Amino acid sequence: MLFQNKEMEDVVEQMEQSADFLKENLDKLIAWATDKAASLVLAVLFLVIGFKVVKLIVKLSKKSFERHNVDASVAGFLISLMQILFNVLVCITSATILGFQMTSFITLLGTAGLAVGMALQGSLSNLAGGVLILLLKPFSIGDYIIEKGTGQEGTVTAIDIFYTRLTTVDNRMVVVPNGSLSATSIINVTANPTRRLDLTIDVAYDSDVDAVKQCLEEIIRADNRVLVTEPVDVFIDMFDASAIRMGIRFWIPGNEYWQVKWDMQQRIWDGLNQNGIQIQY
Repeated sequence: MLFQNKEMEDVVEQMEQSADFLKENLDKLIAWATDKAASLVLAVLFLVIGFKVVKLIVKLSKKSFERHNVDASVAGFLISLMQILFNVLVCITSATILGFQMTSFITLLGTAGLAVGMALQGSLSNLAGGVLILLLKPFSIGDYIIEKGTGQEGTVTAIDIFYTRLTTVDNRMVVVPNGSLSATSIINVTANPTRRLDLTIDVAYDSDVDAVKQCLEEIIRADNRVLVTEPVDVFIDMFDASAIRMGIRFWIPGNEYWQVKWDMQQRIWDGLNQNGIQIQY
C-alpha cells in the first residue's frame, strides 16, 4: 500500500513538472510572439508575396524558353531548379526578418548538403551527367547512339535528369545512367544527315576485275537511295589467301542505312550470279 502511494506521488510530481515546463515555454512563446508581432506579420506577408513572385518568375521563364525554342528537357530542368532555389531564398529571408541568424541557416544547409552528398554520390553523379548532356547536347531525342563503355546502343527516346532511355532495333528499352554517358565516348550515328556505307565482297582470283567493278558500280547506281552528289568507289581492298577482296563505298541518307545495306547485299549477290562472277568462300 505504501509502495502504491509512493508511485502515485511520483506520477503527480512528474505531471506537475510537465505542466510547469509547458506553462513556462508557452509564456516564452507568447512573450516572443508579442515582442515580434510586427516582424511576424511582415515575415508572413513577405512569404505570401514571395511565393507569388516566384510563380510569376517561373511563368515568365517558361514563356521565354518557349519563345527562344529552348529544348524541353533543358527548360524543364532549369525551371525546376529556379523554383526550388527561389522558394528556399524566400523562406530564409522570412526567417531573417524574424531575427534568425543567416549564418545558422548556411551552416545547417551546408551540413545537410554534405550528408546528402555522401549518401547519394551515385545519384549526384547521374544528376551532374544529366545537366552536362542537357546543356552540351552531344545527342538529342531521336538520335541513334552507341555508348562505348558498355556497348549499349539504340534510339534516344527520353533524356531525364538521372537516366537516358534508349530503344533498341528489336524494341527493347535500355536505361543508361547519365553519369556513365557523360564519362565515356559516345557515337552519335544519326547526328549527320548522310552516312557512308562500306561493303566488301570476295571474288575468285580468275575473275575479270574490271568486269566485277563495272557490275558492282551498276548495281549501286541503280538504287535511287544512293546519293548522286557523292562519289561511288569500287576498288580492290586486299589480296586474300584464296580470293580478291573488293571494297565498295557510297553515300546514302543516314536514316536508311540498315535497309539500304540489307537490300544492297541481296542485289550484289543476285547481280554477280547473273553475270557469272564467282563469290569465293
